[in-house]
Parts: sequence; C-alpha cells; structure tokens
Amino acid sequence: MEHTYRIVVGVEGSEGSLRALRWAIHEAQTRGGTVQAVIVYDWFGTEAALLAGLTPEAERDRARGALDAAVARVTNLNAQVPIATEVLEGNAAVQLAEAARDADLLVVGSRGHGQVHHAVLGSVSEGCIRHAICPVVVLPVPHETTAHPADLAVVDDRIGDASG
Repeated sequence: MEHTYRIVVGVEGSEGSLRALRWAIHEAQTRGGTVQAVIVYDWFGTEAALLAGLTPEAERDRARGALDAAVARVTNLNAQVPIATEVLEGNAAVQLAEAARDADLLVVGSRGHGQVHHAVLGSVSEGCIRHAICPVVVLPVPHETTAHPADLAVVDDRIGDASG
C-alpha cells in the first residue's frame, strides 16, 4: 500500500496559525501529500456561560466557522493539495499531538491567541513538542524583512475578492 505524506496543522485564526497553514500546504504540495487542518476549542461550561446562552454546540460551531474561514483564506482555486478539516474539544497541545499520532509532521505557529505567552514559543507549541510522537515544525513570527517561500507561493487572499 502506498503511503501518502500527511501533515497535521493547528489552526486557530491568528496570523501565526494562518502562516503555519500556508507553510503546511506548501510542504504538502512539495511532497505530494495532504493536509489536515485542526482547530481545538475548550468549553468550560461554567454557570456564567450557561446563563449567557453559550452552549458546547455553539462553541463547536464557532470553532468550525473559524477553521473554515482560515482554510478559505489561505487556499486558492489552483491549490492541488487535499485539505481535510477537524474540530476537536480539549487541551490544544494534547489534542493536536493525538491528531498527529500517525502523521508524518505536525505544524503549529509559535504564538497564537492563547492567554499565556512565553518568550520564544507559545504554550500550545511547547506542549505539542512535548506530546507529539512525530516531528513538529514551529513556524516563528516572521521578521519584517524575511519571507519564507511558502509565504510567497500562496496567492494573496485579497486577490480576486470583490469584498476586500
């Protein structure tokens, strides 16, 4: 049976995670592989959340919308890479590592929307490095003068968008 190179990428809507998704798509295209874009949400179910009308289903729907918007934003009509999406609940680092259990590579941004920011890596990227059994690529925040080929290879999401 032929093996298809599979890349799992953590997405949560930040510019860092969009950059990680672009990089993963570029890498999968180079290797003839696939991408699985994963968003992880956590619903705490506090009394205040319930009183505000927030439900686990609403939080899952919000996460699904954010994931779909992120994938739509970085892909274009010429994309040849199959992209699957998945919404998971729980600890982001643990869930991403689990989703990448049989993947060839796990890709995350160095920092995102998390409440805890570390000096070099975000808490999710650090956790992925600790928990994953496959190689982990952590995309750094780019320097203004530095562009990675993946940043240049993906068509700007504003091109062809009549609304923007």
